[in-house]
Amino acid sequence: MKAELRSNSTKISLPNPNLFQNLRGSSSLSGTFRGTLGSLDGPCIEKLLLHCACALESSDVTLAQQVMWVLNNIASSNGDPNQRLTSWFLRAFISRASRLCPTAMSFQSNTTSLTSSPLMSVTEFAGYVDLTPWHRFGFCASNGAIYKAIEGHSNVHILDLSITHCMQWPTLIDALAKRPEGAPFLRITVPSTRPPVPPLLNVSIEEVGLRLANFARSRDVPFEFHVLKCSDSNAPNAFENFSSFYQELIVLNQLSPSSIVLGEDETLIVNCQSWLRYLPEESQEANSFKPSSKDGFLQLIRGLNPHIITVTDEYCDLDSPSLAARTMACFNYLWIPFDALETFLPKDSPQRMDYEADIGQKIENIIGFEGAQRIERPESGARLARRMKKANFSSVSFSEKTVKEVKFILDEHASGWGMKKEEDMLVLTWKGHSSVFTTAWVPNGFNE
Repeated sequence: MKAELRSNSTKISLPNPNLFQNLRGSSSLSGTFRGTLGSLDGPCIEKLLLHCACALESSDVTLAQQVMWVLNNIASSNGDPNQRLTSWFLRAFISRASRLCPTAMSFQSNTTSLTSSPLMSVTEFAGYVDLTPWHRFGFCASNGAIYKAIEGHSNVHILDLSITHCMQWPTLIDALAKRPEGAPFLRITVPSTRPPVPPLLNVSIEEVGLRLANFARSRDVPFEFHVLKCSDSNAPNAFENFSSFYQELIVLNQLSPSSIVLGEDETLIVNCQSWLRYLPEESQEANSFKPSSKDGFLQLIRGLNPHIITVTDEYCDLDSPSLAARTMACFNYLWIPFDALETFLPKDSPQRMDYEADIGQKIENIIGFEGAQRIERPESGARLARRMKKANFSSVSFSEKTVKEVKFILDEHASGWGMKKEEDMLVLTWKGHSSVFTTAWVPNGFNE
C-alpha cells in the first residue's frame, strides 16, 4: 500500500523523514503508527489527526513532525476522499507548526496558499453553486419563507447578509413577477464588505447590483439596490485580512432603520446565508455583548423589528477553543463534500479540485489559526436555535409547498442527498449525516 501511495500521490515534503526512526523503539505510539500505514479507513486517519493536534496543542513539535511524516504517507491530493481530505489537514498542520517553531519547520512544501483562490466570473460562480445542493438548499427554503411572509405587502426591503454574491435573488425576483396580486417594490441592501472567504467574484458588488436591476426590469419588478458602505476601502479578498474585516463590521454595529434607509412603509426582511459563523465570539463580561458578536448581532437585528429573518448555515460545531476537538469535528464534518464530489466528478476534474481547494482553505483556517485570525466558527442548528430564542425570536415552520420545492432540487443531485426536519428547521443531509440547516424566525409577539 505504501508503494502504491508513493507512486500515485502528490507529496508534501517534511524536514526530516528520519524522525520516524525514533518510533521504532519502545514508544507506545510505534505500533499505532505502523498499523495505520497499512489501513486507510476513516477511524485510523482520525486517530492520527488527533495525535498530531494534541502534539501541536502541547507544543511538542518533534512528535508533531513524526505524526506528519506518517500522514504524508497516507495523504494524496488525487486519491480517494479520505486521502484527499487528509492532504488538506496535513497542509493545515504544517502551516500551524511553521508558526509554532519556524526554525524546526523551515522546509519547502507544496502547501496551497490561502491567498491563491481565483476570482470567478458570475457564470463560473453559478456553476460552482450548482455542483452540490449546499447553497441551493438554503436559497430555495429561505426564498419560500420570504415569499410567504410578504404576501399582501407592496414594499419589501431585504437586508442581505451572505457570502453568496446575491446569487439567491434572481429566483425570488422571478417568483415575485408571477405573484397574482402583482410584484411588490423590492429593495435589497447589502454591506460593502463580506467575510474574506472564497468563492470570490471578479466583479464588484455594485456591478452585481446592476445585473440584478437589469434582471428585475426584464421581469417588470420595481427594484432598487443599495450598498451599505462599511469603509472607504474595498472589501477584503484574502484570509490575511481578518482584522480588516472585523474593523469594517463596526459599521454594522450601528445598524438602524436610518442606516439601511428603511422606508416607513417598507416590510423589512433579514436574510443570513453563511454569515453568522464568521462573527467573533461574545464578550466575556457578564451581560455584555459586543455588537459584532453572534448574540450582539442578533440583538441589533431584533432592534430593527424585521418581518422575518432567515438563517442558513453549516450544521456543525467548529468553534471549540481546543485544537484537538476542532480537528475531530472538522474531519467528521468535511468528509461530506469530499465524499459527495467523488460520486459524480472524476479525480482530475478542475471543478472538483477548485471546490476542494476552497474547503482546504476552510480547514487551514480552522486548524491553523487562533484568535481573531480564526474566522471560521460555525455552530449547529440546535445551538443557533437557542441563540435565536434568547434574542426573543420565535421559529416559523416552512410551508409544504416550500418543502416540496426543496425536495425537487435535491432530486436533481446525487441520490445520497436528502432532507429531514428538526422541529421547524430543515436540514440537508448526505447519507443521513447533517450538513446544512435553514430556519426562519419572527420577533416574539409577531401576530401576522
